[in-house]
Amino acid sequence: MKRATVVLNKLRAKGIDTMLLVNDFRAGLVAREFGVNESVNIEGIQDIDAIAETGDCIIIDSPEDDHGRLVKYCSDFKSVFRFAEHSQDKSIHGETMLTLDCKSDKCISSLIVDDIYFEEHKKEQRTLFFLGDADANKTILNNADFFKENSMELLLGHYFYIKYEDDLGKIFNTLHEAEDYMDLICTSSRIVTASFQTALEASVAGAEVIFIEIEELSEEKREILTLLKVILIINFNKEKYQQTLLKNVPRVSNPIERNETIINKIIDRL
Repeated sequence: MKRATVVLNKLRAKGIDTMLLVNDFRAGLVAREFGVNESVNIEGIQDIDAIAETGDCIIIDSPEDDHGRLVKYCSDFKSVFRFAEHSQDKSIHGETMLTLDCKSDKCISSLIVDDIYFEEHKKEQRTLFFLGDADANKTILNNADFFKENSMELLLGHYFYIKYEDDLGKIFNTLHEAEDYMDLICTSSRIVTASFQTALEASVAGAEVIFIEIEELSEEKREILTLLKVILIINFNKEKYQQTLLKNVPRVSNPIERNETIINKIIDRL
């Protein structure tokens, strides 16, 4: 959702009419917090053509199976862009791919970070933990000992349930609302997260970033985080985390390009 709102906001700022399609009304509410005020609910990507008209351009950012619908979209719509789900995900019917490791003119980088993270912000000495926008498996609660032994402030996800927030309040002394996401990512000195997108944003913003690898990362993502000097920890390893706090991690020049370049490449293909 975060990178989608960046793209839509930039396109709209350049005078291009945009529309956000979501399959969960809550996603539309989250999008408002990132500047996209209107959205339309659909069942899935097979229903895009119920809203989009022939000659429109569409950008697909979903792991959902299109069940052959993509070939029709590439025929009916002026331009089709699709975010790659993994390194082997290639263009099938002539759609332009947005990929993590784009090294040719046939694709566009999917490393999209909002402009606000490139700006200078005064840092506050805090360790902020952000798992992700949801925690259906109660991962945080199941690793309570890890957090109790390490002083962190929790940034709630947009899809956390109120009852669950009450339980988390017994583990963390400070809970931050999801609406404060951008400000906290910009101003926190250290950020611990299991979200790849958040790791990118925090790194660009100049924070020390520790990534909790709950699910095995693709080689592409691992290389990018390594390039950004992000420290990787497998699961909630308390000993490894304590060791990282003793290290002086050098900052590197930011390899992520501003989204203006990416948006211009999209516009050139519209």
